[in-house]
Amino acid sequence: MDLGLQGKVALVPAASQGLGKAVALAFAREGTRLAVCSRRLDAIQATAEDARRLGAEVLALVADVTQSDDIARLVRQTTERFGGIDILVTNAGGPPAGRFDDFDDAAWQAAYELTLLSAIRLIRAVLPSMRQRGGGVIVAMTSSSIKQPIPNLILSNVFRAGVAALAKTLADELAADKIRVNTVVPGRIATERVAQLDQANAVRLGLDVETVRQNMVGQIPLRRYGEPEEFANAVVFLASERASYITGATLQVDGGMIRSLW
Repeated sequence: MDLGLQGKVALVPAASQGLGKAVALAFAREGTRLAVCSRRLDAIQATAEDARRLGAEVLALVADVTQSDDIARLVRQTTERFGGIDILVTNAGGPPAGRFDDFDDAAWQAAYELTLLSAIRLIRAVLPSMRQRGGGVIVAMTSSSIKQPIPNLILSNVFRAGVAALAKTLADELAADKIRVNTVVPGRIATERVAQLDQANAVRLGLDVETVRQNMVGQIPLRRYGEPEEFANAVVFLASERASYITGATLQVDGGMIRSLW
């Protein structure tokens, strides 16, 4: 199936590893021109080289999405290089694991800036380009916690729910500009982040990591963790012309783990 992404410009932040990198490489396979960023130059250059081997034109930049000046520079340089932006994937690393009593005001503020405010700033920065180009697509990467809060992840639970609310609201507000906005919800995907969370839960529960992992697998109807590429394929589909009548949607990529009806 031709997804209609050849030559489109996609901005994928936090793309040096995990789901962000998988999404960037999935766009590269479709012939999308890419802008990617990370806080580490060597890491984001490695992603860029992988994408170039797939035939993509890539702009790799160092940027911290918790910093408004970095976001402004990221979008400006992407626009200067490619002439505009058609697709934005909002993405950032996850806040630390822990329970309510573990975090002070500074930790809450840092999680807000990383998870919710970064998405707000990225969207605000790309809208002028999308409007000038006559439309665009925003895909918000969140977490299964927006539907089913995850134990020991209170910071993520709270602020990722805010990202989902933001996306749903903007789907309505931006429809007149021909900008679609959707949310993609990963379940248990085999990334470095999930491995770290399994380790944190093992420590909290006094169990070995493999026991924690098998307990989680037992809650997933497909009886396995997902692969990053499986998640990335869903993101790319929602960004594509084949999803042209889909906006305001939340797509779960979770192997059936989330039990809610909505």
